[in-house]
Amino acid sequence: MKNVTPPKPEVTQTPVALVTGSRTGLGRFIAQSLIQRGYRVVGCSRGEADWTLDGYEHILADVSNERSVLDLMGRIRSAYGRLDVAINNAGIASMNHALLVPGATVDRVLGVNVTGTFLVCRESAKLMQRRKAGRIVNFSSIAVPMRLEGEALYAASKSAVETLTRVLARELGGFGITVNAVGPSPIDTDLIRSVPAAKIDQLVERMALKRRGTPEDVFNVVEFFVRPESSAITGQIVYLGGA
Repeated sequence: MKNVTPPKPEVTQTPVALVTGSRTGLGRFIAQSLIQRGYRVVGCSRGEADWTLDGYEHILADVSNERSVLDLMGRIRSAYGRLDVAINNAGIASMNHALLVPGATVDRVLGVNVTGTFLVCRESAKLMQRRKAGRIVNFSSIAVPMRLEGEALYAASKSAVETLTRVLARELGGFGITVNAVGPSPIDTDLIRSVPAAKIDQLVERMALKRRGTPEDVFNVVEFFVRPESSAITGQIVYLGGA
């Protein structure tokens, strides 16, 4: 019997974007905004999404788990044959004095924020390099430049994301892939919901712009990074709010 070569996936002509942590909050807003801009969006999180939209597919995935990320990318490759944009929005925070942070929290924060970002970047780039083009946008935080007390672990994880962003920009530039990051100011999402309002207000007062950020503020930067015209923009970190 002759060996039968399985058919290659049909490559869609519609640009495809991956948004991690898209079940709620900022990730959901970014996913929906990209759909409005004409993208087919694949979103992922560890839980089921309670929303649907034409042009959106939600996949259960844990970005801190390598097998899970490989399966996620395999499904994107099989279904669409391409990946144009990857938004590493998934992240978790921990606000506590460094002396009170348990080891389990360290593992969890670094696992999602650093390992998860790295794994998605690595596997996204493998798929993007086939077309010699791609946009990766990572998420940092103003906790890094402001050196916020009580956020040593979170700021350290986002500092690692920034270094990863700059190094990957050099490593992937030859494939036509840009890698940038946005550092949002405080936004009313699940990420800061457990932080006392007074603490957030104190932070806002230290910023040049005395207001909380909005999802629209963040997407404005994301959209700039992923535009075809932004092919010369890579290795950059943009902080919001005047940190």
